[in-house]
Amino acid sequence: MIVVTGATGNVGRSLVRTLAEAGEQVLATSRGISEADVPQGVRHRRADLTAPEDLRPVFDGADALFLQNGGASAHLLSTHDILDAAKAGGVTRVVLLSSLGVATRPESPSHGMLGRSIEDALRQSGMDWTILRPGGFNSNAYAWAESVRTRRAVAAPFGDVGLPTIDPADIAEVAAAALREDGHGGQVYELTGPAPVTPRQQAEAIGDALGEPVGFIEQTRDEAFAQMLGFMPEPVAETTLAILGEPTPGERRVSPDVERVLGRAPRTFADWARRNVAAFR
Repeated sequence: MIVVTGATGNVGRSLVRTLAEAGEQVLATSRGISEADVPQGVRHRRADLTAPEDLRPVFDGADALFLQNGGASAHLLSTHDILDAAKAGGVTRVVLLSSLGVATRPESPSHGMLGRSIEDALRQSGMDWTILRPGGFNSNAYAWAESVRTRRAVAAPFGDVGLPTIDPADIAEVAAAALREDGHGGQVYELTGPAPVTPRQQAEAIGDALGEPVGFIEQTRDEAFAQMLGFMPEPVAETTLAILGEPTPGERRVSPDVERVLGRAPRTFADWARRNVAAFR
């Protein structure tokens, strides 16, 4: 059995579906999961990664685990306790959803140091491990859904700075391969899309998917920072803006790892926009 944490997220939801379609026995978990969140026939159970004492029954009988890094709650995780509970339940293989920031922003408390500590705990666990380090997600564009629906416009900073953002479905397929197949143990995969894409180009791709123009409004850095403070801590907003506005060579780099694992090129942002256009109508 494969346990998928964060099963209602952009990656976890796709991963559960991919594993179920491959015939795997899956237990999907998240804090607020319900039957509507999983494909028919997939077991689900509410579980909170910040309460590892409640996780032991989740792992009973499992042999593999997809562990998401906690996102905004990462600082509340006790990774060693989670992995101890997983090992006690029978888990021998773990695939960790980490972040490219571990490599590109090692000095950042939010993007580098915390992620590194979670990765190190996994490396020290004695279990078979694979680490996935994706860059920015295409699904971050969901933040523009309301403005596109109501005004056919996108507002973002650094309109002409491109990053090779990735489709969460591609992350899920790589995770599924690492969970199901041998040969991925001890590997760190950096996951990106096929080419850099700018916010202005993303707005255009959403417009193409809709069949009508979507305008682009370039925010100042201060405007974007003020908006970000509404849903993320100040240090996280600062580092996020640094990545968006002054990316390092590692953040601009297109990685070959998706194609190396899946045998095909990663999907483009335009592919993602067409598949998810309903969110912007």
